[in-house]
Amino acid sequence: MRRHQDRCVVYKRCGCADAATGKQLGGRCLRLTEDSHGSWYFAVQVSGLGGRRERLRRGGFASAEQAHQAGRTVIEADQNDPSAVGYTLARWLRHWLEMQHQLRPSTRKSYADHVRLYLTPCLGRIQLAELASRDITRMFAALAGHRNRYGEPIASSTLHRIRATLRAALNAAIREGLIGSNPARTVRLPAPRHPYPEVWTDRRVTAWRRGGERPAVAVWTAEQLAQFLTFARGDPLYPLWQLIALRGLRRGEAAGLRWVDLDLDRRELTVSRQLVHTDAGLIAFLPKTAASRRIIALDPETVRLLRRHEQAQRQLLGDAWNESGPIFARTDGSPTRPDYLTVRFRKLVQASNLPPIRLHDLRHGTATLALASGSDLRVVQGTLGHRSIVVTSDIYTSVLPEVYHQSAQAIARLVLARARKTARKARKMAA
Repeated sequence: MRRHQDRCVVYKRCGCADAATGKQLGGRCLRLTEDSHGSWYFAVQVSGLGGRRERLRRGGFASAEQAHQAGRTVIEADQNDPSAVGYTLARWLRHWLEMQHQLRPSTRKSYADHVRLYLTPCLGRIQLAELASRDITRMFAALAGHRNRYGEPIASSTLHRIRATLRAALNAAIREGLIGSNPARTVRLPAPRHPYPEVWTDRRVTAWRRGGERPAVAVWTAEQLAQFLTFARGDPLYPLWQLIALRGLRRGEAAGLRWVDLDLDRRELTVSRQLVHTDAGLIAFLPKTAASRRIIALDPETVRLLRRHEQAQRQLLGDAWNESGPIFARTDGSPTRPDYLTVRFRKLVQASNLPPIRLHDLRHGTATLALASGSDLRVVQGTLGHRSIVVTSDIYTSVLPEVYHQSAQAIARLVLARARKTARKARKMAA
């Protein structure tokens, strides 16, 4: 049931559903001819974001006349001030995402997921100019009770990332002059808890073998890492595993390395890009941050390993080999996908019968082993490519048991030696 009046379409709908399919009948319900059944809606064309015309619909009116009057009011307001009408948060978020061309694919996908899964379903119908902090607070209170696909509550860190996406979108709306302030700025969330790396001690390994208990972030001891490298020596990607384990490269950085980035005579490699898998395929981007663009020193054994790897690759590819090709290439010379490295590493760990860790945990292990070997924290920060030394010290390092023992023995020697000296003086005085 529709009436067209001066570019304003007025129609009636109800919430009745088809008994067979469960779908709403909408305008097909036979009872819509009854005055008391259903409600009236209007649909008008208003100025959209980016200069386009878009359709705006609103409902819940008791009569066709009320719906028509409301529609005419919207049309007049749109003619007087196009920026004041029809911008629901959902429409703005769609427009904002379309404008994010400069973002890395992984960041844009994260924004799009937050918009699709959380922001649009919870807040999308609210007018952009009417969005308030209380609306956002209610959304996060509801999300806190949701479960993810693993049956676990949504992590506090995920809630913070969702809020960061919303804040970025609303800041863009402020720059466009659509709103005056950002209501997401004052919303408070529980502080996220960063999982700290835990070393696979003998007791933890025993608990894992008995009941599957494992840390969220785990680190191998030096002996366990040595066992893995020995086990994986026959794997075609063995040079990559050793390089990541000893130098702490990110998987995208390792996959993006080319022979031109490697100076074996100086025993150095330069991290100048990383590979990212996108809908358009593998694309090379600049590293994650400016600090991630770095020169990494190599040990003599890794240099010898990479020399042998280069000779084997030259022989395999023949004339197709070139200096700009990937160091860790597939058999046809094309680069290896970062996500494949994660899958391959997981299979190797399972086959080795060692306690499980993730590929990214090798970075944590690099920091831990470097500190245990006496490396300065600043050196570890530069090797990992962190902007802040706080990240290196608070999140990416743990302490191996033997380092604790060394510290305990050193303190005991210092204190107990003084105690014995004091006791001897007391005995002499007593004598």
